[in-house]
Amino acid sequence: MHIKRARHAVGIVFLLLGTLIGVWATRIPDFKLMLDVDESGFGLVLLAMALGAVLGFPIAGYLTDRFGAAAISKVFAVGILIGFAILPFGTSVAVILPLMLVVGFCIGTLDVAMNGWGAEVEKELGRPVMSSYHGLYSLGAGFGAGAGALALWYDLDLLPHFAGWSLLMAIPLVFALRTPWASEKTGPGGKRPPFVAIPKGGLFFVGIMALIAALGEGAITDWAALYQIQELGFDSSEAAVGFAVFSVAMVIMRFCGDQVIARFGAVPVARASGIAAALGCALLVWGESIWMIWAGCAVMGLGNAVIFPLAMSRAAADPTMSKGAALASVATLGYGAFLFGPPILGFIGDAFSLRVSFALVAILALLIAGLAGALKVRS
Repeated sequence: MHIKRARHAVGIVFLLLGTLIGVWATRIPDFKLMLDVDESGFGLVLLAMALGAVLGFPIAGYLTDRFGAAAISKVFAVGILIGFAILPFGTSVAVILPLMLVVGFCIGTLDVAMNGWGAEVEKELGRPVMSSYHGLYSLGAGFGAGAGALALWYDLDLLPHFAGWSLLMAIPLVFALRTPWASEKTGPGGKRPPFVAIPKGGLFFVGIMALIAALGEGAITDWAALYQIQELGFDSSEAAVGFAVFSVAMVIMRFCGDQVIARFGAVPVARASGIAAALGCALLVWGESIWMIWAGCAVMGLGNAVIFPLAMSRAAADPTMSKGAALASVATLGYGAFLFGPPILGFIGDAFSLRVSFALVAILALLIAGLAGALKVRS
């Protein structure tokens, strides 16, 4: 089934989605200005996107089991490109809210489907490749952010930027669309998949691991810079380096992760990753110099990098649930934590301090090491 071609096709889809997220992130201030809303008003726009993604997860699981991961990946890759291209037409809140809901839905659905397709390719190859796929997603986000910065430098308007980038990404997507692949379309024993699935048994603990890793990533993304400025007294330029260090470390580890997992096994790697994530976060909590903070961000990036890919591979191989349902259930926990976890940490930080929030993340990271055994598939 042209396994090498399929491997490249899945990589293109992961890279594509990452670039779109990166471009979007750089132009958020321009959308806020265009809509002429305050922070709470734009928060509603972001909430619509998050809600669409969360709604997409269970439906994606059903569609993936019903029609195959490859087919759904292809359909929603095209869908997200179209939705992305027309986002600049949302010049009022009333127009952009449904657009954001649809774009979020496409993101959530594509995420589940492409992980399912990646798991099928991984199974056919007989060796780990999921970590490198997530590395391509992270790399794509960096490329997209770089392209967004360049567009801002040249004062490019939103419409030509988004439409032009969609057309550019459509070129490699054609390769993925033309890649043949026959996906499984039923659950264990040929049973019809459920519309909404809840993780059971060991898969529940796998979902918790994904949740904790996503919470750590969200904490660094949303609160690390503010924590360094407000509570540690570093300036904004120094604080900005922390997230960059975290992101680079995560990308490097994800590209190395497949070889590390193949050499040592999923469970030992997850245990070491959980300990590393906890130690890195502890450096943020108790570090006194900027170098210790940066080191903590780097170690956290290394520790969090492969947990989500490992969780998705384990979900796709679950013997008791259909692949789509299992992936959707784990994705709901993981991405739910990424979307809704940071606000909760913010409330904790407001009541106590952000140092307490990061201490909680460090403690939770140790649970990854304790729950790592759930990654082993038991028939």
